[in-house]
Amino acid sequence: MSQQQLRHDWRRAEVQALFEMPFNDLLYQAQSVHRRNFQPNQVQLSTLLSIKTGACPEDCAYCPQSVRYDTGLQREPLMALDQVLEAASRAKQAGATRFCMGAAWRSPKGKDLERVADMVREVRALGLETCATLGMLDEQQVEVLREAGLDYYNHNLDTSEAFYGEIVTTRTYEDRLNTLEHVRQAGMKVCCGGIIGMGESRADRIELLRTLANLPEHPQSVPINQLVRVKGTPLANQEAADPIEFVRTIAVARILMPRSYVRLSAGRTEMSDETQALCFLAGANSIFGGDKLLTTDNPELNADQQLFGRLGLEVEAAPGAAAS
Repeated sequence: MSQQQLRHDWRRAEVQALFEMPFNDLLYQAQSVHRRNFQPNQVQLSTLLSIKTGACPEDCAYCPQSVRYDTGLQREPLMALDQVLEAASRAKQAGATRFCMGAAWRSPKGKDLERVADMVREVRALGLETCATLGMLDEQQVEVLREAGLDYYNHNLDTSEAFYGEIVTTRTYEDRLNTLEHVRQAGMKVCCGGIIGMGESRADRIELLRTLANLPEHPQSVPINQLVRVKGTPLANQEAADPIEFVRTIAVARILMPRSYVRLSAGRTEMSDETQALCFLAGANSIFGGDKLLTTDNPELNADQQLFGRLGLEVEAAPGAAAS
């Protein structure tokens, strides 16, 4: 597999031109890029666990965990270490190579962060890669997680800067970029992507991917989520995302960030097998396994295994084998 030169200077017109390519040509180019950088028939499996659920003070319009919306979600405190380790062990047995821990915080407090750091150490001792998504972090908080051995930190941009204010008002786009910079400076890997289907335009999808690709370093993991429309949230009645446009977004992400893992994340329960197959053809090579993604439903492991079997896909056995 010969790897191409990475770019961080994509112009808007260039990204727009990719989106406007004939669908077959776009998928051919994306698959060609994918094959130059990854094993074409391998998929990395991650598992995401909500270690602290609900009562988040933020107002993200898509999120059932916001304290501002009545979604029927029950608040739960930070999980005990043994509960987390039990879930991590199950995930490993199911084939996951990365275990992601999410907490509904604006930013973690000191004592809670220390407890999460303990979780990171113990999960890594099981032989799993670790990822956390805990809200905004300053340099000191990042250092606590780095010392614990955290491999990845997830902090999504969600959408373009121009559309962002329609979705979130309790933190700024710059706040998110600052957290990503702290994580990069600490030497940890970045997991950062966005959500498709929140009412954004193609121009917003273009700018989201261009922003990600023009960061000083491409996120090593790029989750592309399809909006899960949760009753009680402001986006509950949003029109469903167009599947072809979603696949286009995956393909452009693969072309712009050729060595990043592009992950099919939230929303897979509403995707047909055919849509997911097209996403894999377009360069997606990672999914979340398990029946829950934080608080929303996810396809059962057996369903994923059956789909992989039909497509001739294998779960990647060793993390990071083909990524830079």
